[in-house]
Amino acid sequence: MAVERIRRRVIVRGRVQGVFFRGSTEEEAQARGVAGWVRNRADGSVEAVFEGPAGAVEALVDFCRAGPSFARVEVVEVEAEAPERLLRFEVRH
Repeated sequence: MAVERIRRRVIVRGRVQGVFFRGSTEEEAQARGVAGWVRNRADGSVEAVFEGPAGAVEALVDFCRAGPSFARVEVVEVEAEAPERLLRFEVRH
């Protein structure tokens, strides 16, 4: 039986740049076997796409609600999208 893959796009606002948010997100995604990417945006937010098994993706979304220890997350926007069959996770610059 195939595992259902889901995809979520997340925008995280607050003090989320310069606090190892992208690197921590990459580590969390790789530990859970989630594909996708994370990047800083010009407006000071962080954007990420997570794709993989539902439980693992939701765990990554939950991670974004708190972030790494020096982050101060204020708002997290989550949008469901159709999976694109991504194969790995990367930090985009």
